[in-house]
Amino acid sequence: MRDFENDRGSMLFGGLRAEDIAERFGTPVYVTDEDILRGNYRRIYNAFAKHMDTRVYYACKANTSMALLRILEQEGSYVDTVSIGEIATCMKVGFPVSRIMYTGTSVSTSELRDVLNTGVMVNIDSPSEMERLAEIDGNAKISVRITPGIGAGHCDKVVTGSKGSKFGIPLDSAVDIYGRALELGLRPIGIHVHIGSGGSDPMNALSNAVSVLTDLTNDIKDVHGLDLEFINMGGGFEVPYKPNEPEMDIEELASVVTDMILNDTSVRTIALEPGRYVVCDSTILLTRCVDVKRAGGKNYIGVDAGFNTLIRPTFYDSYHHVAIANKFNKACEGKYDVVGPICESGDYLARDRALPTPEEGDVVAVYNCGAYAFSMSSTYNSRPRCREVLMHDGKAELIREAETLEDLWRYQMIPERLVE
Repeated sequence: MRDFENDRGSMLFGGLRAEDIAERFGTPVYVTDEDILRGNYRRIYNAFAKHMDTRVYYACKANTSMALLRILEQEGSYVDTVSIGEIATCMKVGFPVSRIMYTGTSVSTSELRDVLNTGVMVNIDSPSEMERLAEIDGNAKISVRITPGIGAGHCDKVVTGSKGSKFGIPLDSAVDIYGRALELGLRPIGIHVHIGSGGSDPMNALSNAVSVLTDLTNDIKDVHGLDLEFINMGGGFEVPYKPNEPEMDIEELASVVTDMILNDTSVRTIALEPGRYVVCDSTILLTRCVDVKRAGGKNYIGVDAGFNTLIRPTFYDSYHHVAIANKFNKACEGKYDVVGPICESGDYLARDRALPTPEEGDVVAVYNCGAYAFSMSSTYNSRPRCREVLMHDGKAELIREAETLEDLWRYQMIPERLVE
């Protein structure tokens, strides 16, 4: 978790006081520091690229804000997409199709056709998908997603690589699926795995997954005479959410897994799919205290952002650090639950947090909101989605306008027979 500077009791973010950003743009508002975003990308790319040819496929489901995507395109990032909508968005901001990969699951034939029409490479998730793809384009380059029987994640809902997962080709069918691809005339050039997001020991889980892929790569070569171009180790690179939580040693991980590939296979390109690692700590959510009360022995800070704005604490029981941005140097004097305006008991951003005494009007900063925050927000309770702001060189730029009530009504229709 990042530590931010203190300017006489005010939290600084991107060179400006958080309370001033909130005053200018209103709350709730997501605020991203461009320098942090670029720095995160460069750190993970350089860690691997010093060892071998590297493609960083940013997993854009984490955050598809077009300004952020444009920054990553400028950095030379590749991008991993999971829908035709994500592909279209990435192409719109300037990603060439050669740097876009599609990794869908439960893919319809119509979406598959639309994806192939763009020219991006498809990462196959099932035998059925591969058969249907071959009927559309029997000469396509593909990669194949393997389920390695190794799962990792900060909760069960984000574990993707364990045996019986809905994702990918089971390990015991992996060699055969490449043979079938060749029979169909397809051109398999890569192998892929994704085990999940985070977990208690991501370093060990990720290196074990790569070990599975190196063995499979050699088996595929031995059985089918096929030399793959790249091994894609997926994502799941953990980031610290709590104070004093250690950072993942990305340099050590890069050294370990690239050694495996270079020493044990003929593959000379590694691909990886960080999403959270790139964007998570680049962004904070600013929300304003609108109510303070005590009930049932608990203290509550009511704010104007709820799980419609940030659903991760409710959905995943995720921890997000919070601070009162305009009381950044004040001592903590009590413990509080930070709750929102949504009419649900599960609407909270933080529980039992030591904070300075709050007052209505205070600005609460929620950390680590770059990944799966705005992208999972909703209009529940008919509350429009909020603004997004980008910080650069000490200046704040609006990169997404807040929705209006008119936006919520735009695509709804009342039949004439119901209109008096």
